[in-house]
Amino acid sequence: MATLSSTIFILSLLIFATFTSACGPCEPKPNPTPKAPPVNPFCPRDTLKLGVCGNLLGLVNVALGSQVTSPCCTLLEGLADLEVAACLCTAIKANVLGIVKLDIPVALSALVSACAKKVPTGFKCG
Repeated sequence: MATLSSTIFILSLLIFATFTSACGPCEPKPNPTPKAPPVNPFCPRDTLKLGVCGNLLGLVNVALGSQVTSPCCTLLEGLADLEVAACLCTAIKANVLGIVKLDIPVALSALVSACAKKVPTGFKCG
């Protein structure tokens, strides 16, 4: 009788231990919050060379879906969207494009999209 009761006791301890530690703390893991772009993104290109990008603002007949091959896009090739936005923002603010009056958000969006890139969500040029 002692072996039967000790066997039942050991089995009940095993079952209890299995169910109580099966899911750890059993708390839902929080979803990671999306990261905002860095406050001061870095442009790895020479800003003065970006003066060639001013010509893209004059393009009117750019077919959607067609790849624009320009000295500006070639210069920015291989960069991430954030780096492209940072480079063009710096060029616009430093007025290396040779255009005095620009609506910065519109010009930035036009230049970035002309090179088949996107302005990252939350990016501010100003």
